[in-house]
Amino acid sequence: MPEQPVSYVVTDGVATITLNRPQAMNSLDLATKEALLARVQEASADAAVRCVVLTGTGRGFCVGQDLKEHIALLAADPDGALSSTVEKHYNPIVTALATMPKPVIAAVNGVAAGAGASLAFACDFRILVESAGFNLAFTGVALSCDTGSSWTLQRLVGHAKAIELLYQPTTMSAADALALGLATTVVPAEEFAATVDELATRLAAGPTVSYGAIRRSVAYAAGHSLEDSLAFEATMMAATGSTEDHRNAVAAFVAKEKPVFTGR
Repeated sequence: MPEQPVSYVVTDGVATITLNRPQAMNSLDLATKEALLARVQEASADAAVRCVVLTGTGRGFCVGQDLKEHIALLAADPDGALSSTVEKHYNPIVTALATMPKPVIAAVNGVAAGAGASLAFACDFRILVESAGFNLAFTGVALSCDTGSSWTLQRLVGHAKAIELLYQPTTMSAADALALGLATTVVPAEEFAATVDELATRLAAGPTVSYGAIRRSVAYAAGHSLEDSLAFEATMMAATGSTEDHRNAVAAFVAKEKPVFTGR
């Protein structure tokens, strides 16, 4: 049996989604995009999953669209090849990543380019190995940006820097990504797996309904007025205030005990 292009493992509430085309730097051909969409949606819907890690195998995290396959698709459908895959694959993948009601970590094990960088930007945390980097490669192949980078990138680095990075794509080092705020942390290769595991384990053991509400509140506020954002905050506060986790955490605080969260 050939290896699957995307592997999926759930351990102790952490779902690890791994792009598994190391020979192609985890570029996204049709089979990989379909498998990735299915796995991200599965992780989002599974109540037993309390944190998601997205990573890759080999030297690359993900270098975006598989251009070798794309050449053939362009030959067959020069006008619709890209618009079709953006609508069927990239948009739903990044939407599921960015809106699922649980924390998402990008474990960036190598270069992340094009849509691969965009996928990492849609996550809550980006842990980079020192040899990793980002490249907003779209204009290098005369394309616009996709997979949500027009929305996420400027919120991470500001409008002017986002335009600069998108207009003039070069591979940005992990250190530069950290300085710009595109990386949460950068670690040596020998510490990478343990750092990802520590954060994922801690988040999975936390108040995940609270995390999901905060994700939704921050995303909502990015496009709404203060008044509307306050109203949405009130809705999320009411939702989290009715959870078992909240009641148990308050009781634990009063009893001077450490709370145990169940995600309910």
